[in-house]
Amino acid sequence: MVTDPIADFLTRIRNAQMARHRIVEIPASNVKKRMTEILYEKGYILKYKFEDDSKQGLIKIALKYDPQTKEPAIRSMERVSRPGLRQYAKPAEIRRVQNGLGIAIVSTSKGVMTDKEARTQNVGGEVMCNIW
Repeated sequence: MVTDPIADFLTRIRNAQMARHRIVEIPASNVKKRMTEILYEKGYILKYKFEDDSKQGLIKIALKYDPQTKEPAIRSMERVSRPGLRQYAKPAEIRRVQNGLGIAIVSTSKGVMTDKEARTQNVGGEVMCNIW
């Protein structure tokens, strides 16, 4: 049993990149699906596919690597808010990741979005993770 599904999501992607896998499969949930869509929109992954199975569904993510250096597009993924210590922030308190080069994924009352979208919509929420 996984106690922190978001940390499991990030760890599966991180481990697949370290092993130079092209595709990683992750059990699906609505939050993970939205996080996957954000990663695709921001150019951190090549493709994704949601598949339904008899249980909860599956997310297949095609990882992205630099063509010359073979380095992963995602340099680092870190969990900010965790089950033992939730991290909430107001719109003005949401910190920029790597001076604006990275993104923070925030769960707000208006849905899961990036830190920049949360600031423009003037909503705060739980800062789930930082990616750069």
